[in-house]
Amino acid sequence: MKPLEPTPTPLLEVRGVTLQYKTKEHLVTATYRVSFDVLSSERFVLLGPSGCGKSTLMKAVGGYMAPTEGTMKLKGKTIRKPGPDRMMVFQEFDQLLPWKTVKKNVMFALESSGRMRGTAAEDKAMETIAKVNLTKFADNYPHTLSGGMKQRVAIARAMAMEPDILLMDEPFAALDALTRRKMQDELMQLWADTKFTVLFVTHSIPEAIRVGSRILLLSPHPGQVKAEINCDGEDRADPVSGVKLSDQIHSMLFAEQVEQTTAVPAGGRVHD
Repeated sequence: MKPLEPTPTPLLEVRGVTLQYKTKEHLVTATYRVSFDVLSSERFVLLGPSGCGKSTLMKAVGGYMAPTEGTMKLKGKTIRKPGPDRMMVFQEFDQLLPWKTVKKNVMFALESSGRMRGTAAEDKAMETIAKVNLTKFADNYPHTLSGGMKQRVAIARAMAMEPDILLMDEPFAALDALTRRKMQDELMQLWADTKFTVLFVTHSIPEAIRVGSRILLLSPHPGQVKAEINCDGEDRADPVSGVKLSDQIHSMLFAEQVEQTTAVPAGGRVHD
């Protein structure tokens, strides 16, 4: 009898995390007792409607806020503050320094962190810029680039730091549909070449299916785990019911609230 393979140790462990923040009038609960694991080299997607706490979860993983309840660990160590082991890419195009060229923007991250300087930083920057197909634009300034190109620079800058996990908070949401699809394809090709670990936030079901190897569905406010789905980048139909994966996800996300709280318990899993 073939022995069972050992369960991989998670790179990122999120256990029973409740996140709250204060406004002028209220104490807002963004997520309630959310749990999930992200494995090394995995493309893990947080998917849910606006207000489900997915971006707040991303900020907490980034170390920008502490859980009210529960724990977050990266490589077994509790996340307490931001660090170069977690690099973030946002949807805003103004995340680049406008007075620096593409190459200098990427070098800035390396030099300001103390990871590399001088020629070593320049070589690393150019190596990463080549991976996102922007070598010809290394000496351009951000204002001369398209939105998609600016996002590629932001991805190159983050990846040059060689983080343990790349955090992407709706990075393509501000792009037009054609550019967004192109950026998804380029991200997948980049992942195929380097097998980096990514935690990706989106409210788009097609994007989640295209980008993710696993998708965590979060219920509306406050965010709770509804289901976890394995996928392979294709919107396949169930062989029995004939229902496409996108339609299954839509039904789970937008079921009546009473069904949301009873159909799938927090931490429950659905495997495609």
